[in-house]
Amino acid sequence: MHPSDNLKGVSLRFYDTKTASVRDFQPLAEGEVKLYYCGATVQGMPHVGHVRSAIVFDILVRWLEYRGLAVTTVRNVTDIDDKILEKSAKSFAADFEADAHYKPREEWFALAYRFEQEFSLAYEALGVRRPTYEPRATGHITEMHELIEQLIDRGHAYPAADSSGDVYFDVRSYEQYGALTRQKVDDMQDAPDSDPRGKRDPRDFALWKGHKDTDPLTASWPSPWGRGRPGWHLECSAMAGKYLGSAFDIHGGGLDLRFPHHENEMAQSNAAGHGFANYWMHNGMVTYEGEKMSKSIGNTISPEEMLALADARVVRYFLGQAHYRSMLDYRPDSLTEAGAAVERVDTFISNARYRMGAAAEAIAATAVPEAFGTAMDDDLNVPMALAALHETVRLGNASLDQRDDAAAAKALGQVLAMTQVLGLDDAGSNEGSDSSAEHEALDQLIQAQLAERAEARAAKDWARSDAIRDALASAGITVVDSADGARWTLDY
Repeated sequence: MHPSDNLKGVSLRFYDTKTASVRDFQPLAEGEVKLYYCGATVQGMPHVGHVRSAIVFDILVRWLEYRGLAVTTVRNVTDIDDKILEKSAKSFAADFEADAHYKPREEWFALAYRFEQEFSLAYEALGVRRPTYEPRATGHITEMHELIEQLIDRGHAYPAADSSGDVYFDVRSYEQYGALTRQKVDDMQDAPDSDPRGKRDPRDFALWKGHKDTDPLTASWPSPWGRGRPGWHLECSAMAGKYLGSAFDIHGGGLDLRFPHHENEMAQSNAAGHGFANYWMHNGMVTYEGEKMSKSIGNTISPEEMLALADARVVRYFLGQAHYRSMLDYRPDSLTEAGAAVERVDTFISNARYRMGAAAEAIAATAVPEAFGTAMDDDLNVPMALAALHETVRLGNASLDQRDDAAAAKALGQVLAMTQVLGLDDAGSNEGSDSSAEHEALDQLIQAQLAERAEARAAKDWARSDAIRDALASAGITVVDSADGARWTLDY
């Protein structure tokens, strides 16, 4: 099947935050999608919200590509920010106490780069593919200056009247300000991103922040308004415009970014005459047993901690299983439940390949089942898609029991297609993969144990048979008996 065939007769529909409605998706250019979603402000280790958002938009990209669309994805890195500078400054303090994640006397740019690498490692471990491009804010100062000048020329921005060197967006100059979150200016909170003394309105937000003597000189750049650094909101508008053009298809990010970040992005870009994003998509937050995660009350779990508790594929399954717009609630048994779900899928794949022997090598991912496709087309409904995945696994297992190899082969091809779309195949090392050298070596050792167990069972030496099975179980290896012989799987 040609990839474009996947799009024939298909109606993709996504929830657009701006219109608060599910809209039919029509790319601005036929056959192409341009997507920007907010990446990390690299001030510390990745948290679970960052990773969930990345997985959501990774699944979106995979599904758009499955439907035959060419996708250009841009995910930014905010590598200059108040919090980055604050944490770097603290590392130079005499009473600084280093911990596992922060180092003494670390310059802001070194701190940002180190944590950027940590994000990359987390994304890679969880199977989040690299975007088409991942620009850093500090590499786009020229584009930011151009955007500020456009806004000043159009009467939507102004340099502060004091000597601060700040430049602000004039929120009252733009009648549509508040359109994304459907708020009135007078009802909004004050913008806390800079000293309010030079503002015309406390809600005006900083486009450019004048350099302060307390900040390192390396964290500033020359500009028509004096040395300084960009405001957070300005960065994304400049980078999105640079690589996706003045108008593009989708802007995404976490629900917590809607205001003020995305509201301000949209306002400054539209006010400068750019169409900007045609659709806005936001993923929900992650909670801990129904409550907002907070370090102060100790109810947090990080991706790093999750990966210590479970296989990367299990963590990816858990973080991607809820509808992207809903809250995802973590409980202490969440990874156990996700592990059981992944194991059911893996056991079917393993058993089907074992039954078919060498013929299994020719079975590749095929078309996804209709129910899966319908679910994904309808606002990326992953919970319904997972229901289709597990129903296909159930039918495939029934086919194996009935020795209907043709039906089992069809189910196997569909399951492989679905796991690819969901990104499960790319997460972690996939220790159960028949192609890994580690698996092959382990398989040889275990097969010798299974052969000895088979001999014991043939001799009705049940004590010896059970002892071998128990020894394997203690090593995290489950033995599954079937009409085709014993198979083994690794526990998650």
